[in-house]
Amino acid sequence: MELKVGDRVELLDDDLSGIVQKIEGGEVKIKTEDGFEMDFPSDQLVKIKEDINEIDVQEFDFNEILKEKTPAKKKQFPRSKPKDKGAPPMEVDLHINQLVKSSRGLSNHEMLNLQLDTARHKLEFAIRKRIQKVVLIHGVGEGVLKMELEYLLGRYSNVKYYDADYQKYGLGATEVYILQNP
Repeated sequence: MELKVGDRVELLDDDLSGIVQKIEGGEVKIKTEDGFEMDFPSDQLVKIKEDINEIDVQEFDFNEILKEKTPAKKKQFPRSKPKDKGAPPMEVDLHINQLVKSSRGLSNHEMLNLQLDTARHKLEFAIRKRIQKVVLIHGVGEGVLKMELEYLLGRYSNVKYYDADYQKYGLGATEVYILQNP
């Protein structure tokens, strides 16, 4: 479509119309109905007839224009849900009768190693699965298992640990908070 000085034009992307004043290369200067002179690329203007409802659009492919104007869809990535702060912690009961059917024939050393191995495996699982809190239930006893657990937990740089809720567990549990890397 060829534009000439004096043609009435409308802007494709905006509710703006005017009369062509000057054409230089691909730039067209129009004078708006409000008296302002503005420059636009010629491909952004549509010539309109005197009857404003009869727009001359024979050379435009509307599907192509719509495709240009529609923003590209962003690729959706599955979002992992942030862990619920009020979610119950993972509880690991390290009492020997919870780990084996019968402790008969096991020495104290073997029982302690089994309890520590279980604690280590569960802690590694929680770190892999991004579980923030783990409660290790060790019981009161003589405190040997608790001391060994503290030694084990001290070797992890991304965990903090402290005595678990006294009302729920008494003195026989340690709560482990796993610091999550983003």
